[in-house]
Amino acid sequence: MEKLYQDAKSIIHRSIEANLPGAAVRNALVGHTFGGNIHLVAIGKAAWNMAKAAHDQLGDRICKGVVITKYEHSKGPIPNMEIVEAGHPLSDENTLRGTKLAIDLANGLGEQDELLFLISGGGSALFELPLPGISLDDIIDINSQLLSSGADIVEINMIRKRLSSVKAGRFAQISAPAKVFTVVLSDVLGDRLDSIASGPAAPDLSTVADAKRVVEKYQLKVSGTMAKLLEEETPKSTDNVETVITGSVSTLCRAAADIARELGYTPHILSSNLNCEAREAGRMAASLAVQIGGGADSFAPPCAIILGGETVVHIKGKGKGGRNQELALAAAEGIAGKEDIVIFSFGSDGTDGPTDAAGGIVDGHTLAQLKERGIDLHKVLNDNDSYHALKAIDRLIVTGPTGTNVNDIAVILHK
Repeated sequence: MEKLYQDAKSIIHRSIEANLPGAAVRNALVGHTFGGNIHLVAIGKAAWNMAKAAHDQLGDRICKGVVITKYEHSKGPIPNMEIVEAGHPLSDENTLRGTKLAIDLANGLGEQDELLFLISGGGSALFELPLPGISLDDIIDINSQLLSSGADIVEINMIRKRLSSVKAGRFAQISAPAKVFTVVLSDVLGDRLDSIASGPAAPDLSTVADAKRVVEKYQLKVSGTMAKLLEEETPKSTDNVETVITGSVSTLCRAAADIARELGYTPHILSSNLNCEAREAGRMAASLAVQIGGGADSFAPPCAIILGGETVVHIKGKGKGGRNQELALAAAEGIAGKEDIVIFSFGSDGTDGPTDAAGGIVDGHTLAQLKERGIDLHKVLNDNDSYHALKAIDRLIVTGPTGTNVNDIAVILHK
């Protein structure tokens, strides 16, 4: 079992390292020729790392920059750039302050300027200025409803972008006539540019009818002003933007597969588009793991089954946790008593929900360990309290903020 845990740790840390934004940004910049004065705006959990990589390559050619990232994700000053740490997953006053700085920078650009726009996961919450008639409290309320509803990221961003001054291509419009060169780390399945950070520099592919369906599907409570804004169509073209996607969950899965192969496992990427309830994904992973062990499957041990994507949690309890922790914990019952399996799930950004953990890892002894401590697995799951349960048995995955964000990955290791 110790070898399985060592291998899991290696896959976690090395796959994250393979998807850090520095090299990705550098590669994107090598292929681009800037034709004017360079200004920079970076948003998202990986914003500081992306901005630092850009400065390392372009230096003083960057006249001015604004970097907006999550609290504790900045690693210090970057020359010519103002760094703002703000709230995630819910916006706060610092979000508004940072976004206004970015808007002021963009408003001052002319035809001789070019904006280097660096986008990573978390940008929807971190880059926000409500449209007139909408307050920050309104934004926090609707986002809280969406995050607890079980809606996926595309559905969530359909609503967010219609209430914002900078989403749905509006920031690209603000930056005109300057050209915008956008470098993206994708945290959205399918790499939909209009959904990554709610598409501040991308034309919106969703419609008013789509937004209405989301409101009705999840029975969202919206104010009269919000309802009117949801009736207004969003920009459908951005002609001053060039975009490069530098990383995604597919690259994360491939990195994990390569590392697993080095460690002696036959890797199988089962999906890079996992999008379902975290609890159901965990139970499915456990069922698959046991089936492999029974010899009734085409996968033969030692193997690593890899599932990339982003599950959802429909929050009904009052506990603490995240989708990766809930996925892992939900798998524990199905593999109880097995000596040759570990299942783990983690977020590439190092944070899973409102916790300091990236995810969780379980094995055949996890269920018994929980029972020894008087912890009822089903009650914990029903209260969405996976964090405290996993912490009690030292089965949290803690990496700290990684500086990247390309979705989540779950892995079954079967020796």
